Amino acid sequence: MSHYQSTFERKETKYLITYKQWNDLLEAIQPYMQLDQYGKHLITNIYYDTEKWYLIRQSMSKPIYKEKVRLRSYGIPNETDQVYVEIKKKFNGVVYKRRTDMHLKNAEKFLGHHEVADCTTNKQMVQEFKSVLTFYPDLKPAMYISYERMAYTGKQDDSVRITFDQEILYRTTHLSLAEGSYGQPILPEGSLLMEIKICGAMPLWLARLLSEMRIFPAKFSKYANGFQDHLKNNQEGFVINE
Repeated sequence: MSHYQSTFERKETKYLITYKQWNDLLEAIQPYMQLDQYGKHLITNIYYDTEKWYLIRQSMSKPIYKEKVRLRSYGIPNETDQVYVEIKKKFNGVVYKRRTDMHLKNAEKFLGHHEVADCTTNKQMVQEFKSVLTFYPDLKPAMYISYERMAYTGKQDDSVRITFDQEILYRTTHLSLAEGSYGQPILPEGSLLMEIKICGAMPLWLARLLSEMRIFPAKFSKYANGFQDHLKNNQEGFVINE
């Protein structure tokens, strides 16, 4: 899967696993999966939200439909490097992600509701993004999240993808991708986050492995956990419907 695949439609299931489970699992998936061409790499994100954190509060209320708006980079960019504007929607358990590339400087202007000309290879998607942005006139950078990722793809079916994220950090200040990777950790100690991303049914070999190793799905959203930690530290008076 290229970093520049512009559309995704798939199921994503998350698991919090120990490092022992990770080592055992890496050995067990060797006949079926291979490390992608990027190896271990840094992913950095700026999540956008409204003044009152509407998008993440809505997401945490467990609606049938939810969406997130973010800016993503692979590594730490400067203002002329290419980054990705993404809108991630989830409906009835299926994730739909659309994204397009822009230079960082233009992407920040675009998400700040400023007109940017000739900044992307995908004009149609920019128009789609504009229609989403009109719903959130006060959208602004809300949270930085970064993590180290290793991603594996299926040897026979590259639509099967397993990612492992470590060192998940967040911050709510200095909200630019160019500022670098630092912040507060939000993973439980001794754990890492695994995600299984598939377009159809889970392969039987993988379902069997998870069962044998007693690895079970976990509810873990990077943005939601960062938001909850932010609330705890800042005592903002929001009520989240669990």
